[in-house]
Amino acid sequence: MSGINSSKTQFRVAELPQNKAVSFSIVPEAEELKQIAQDLDVVSLRKLRFEGKIAARGKRNWSVKGQLGVTVGQTCVVSLVPLNTRIDTPFERVLSADFAQPTDEEYELTDDDSVDPLGDVIDLQEIMLEELGLAIPLYPRAKDAGLEESVFTEPGQTPMRDEDARPFATLAGLRDQLAKKDDK
Repeated sequence: MSGINSSKTQFRVAELPQNKAVSFSIVPEAEELKQIAQDLDVVSLRKLRFEGKIAARGKRNWSVKGQLGVTVGQTCVVSLVPLNTRIDTPFERVLSADFAQPTDEEYELTDDDSVDPLGDVIDLQEIMLEELGLAIPLYPRAKDAGLEESVFTEPGQTPMRDEDARPFATLAGLRDQLAKKDDK
């Protein structure tokens, strides 16, 4: 992806100071926002701000910690009306020099998904795009959007409703029939 100036978003690990944190702030321009929105398959992005600090974590590991803020324009999955979602979320990534990618076909997942391998360069643009992709709602829904019931059937037949398709609807019907027989 083109766009953001990589000299402001990429930091060589060998050149980072071990004894103090390095602050960063990424605020993409309008054209960059359009490209990112297209890459993430959303209608629009506004007010994107990705800021924080890169700090040494021990002798060989690094931490990238900060705040992601953005307004995302999407379409409601139910009503197809446009809607905006404001996202303000903290993030933290630990870049580990000792990170080993699992090689076994089957391996156990851990609860900590914020640890990544450390390379020669810390690419903040890549981290920003990953955090943004994780924060955007997969199925945006307007507050008052709801699904209405549709009924289709052949003429002269009793239509099947949503309630009839529920797993216990048939059992409830049998229970009611048995209760009627017992009352007689």
